[in-house]
Amino acid sequence: MAKRHSEHISLSEGLKAFIAENKLQSGMDKIDVRKAWKQLMGSGIANYTSDIQLKNDTLYVSLTSSVLREELSYGKEKIIAIINEELGKELIKKIVLR
Repeated sequence: MAKRHSEHISLSEGLKAFIAENKLQSGMDKIDVRKAWKQLMGSGIANYTSDIQLKNDTLYVSLTSSVLREELSYGKEKIIAIINEELGKELIKKIVLR
């Protein structure tokens, strides 16, 4: 069982410590990337997105529209930049559109 601390800490600090202690950050990053994709790309693109996976530093996005896939392929670097900016860290280095 975890050791109790006598000082008071905020809930956010406690959650951050829990995530770090239990090595859950990679799972949290996967969830954050999915949320960021849907928020930043808008509902139009989100409707054509069937799956989003983060493996290491590569984001795999499955799309149901080949036309949309082609259009997004022209702006991969910009997509990487805005998602990393939203997340506040360099998490994604490459995007694969399927």
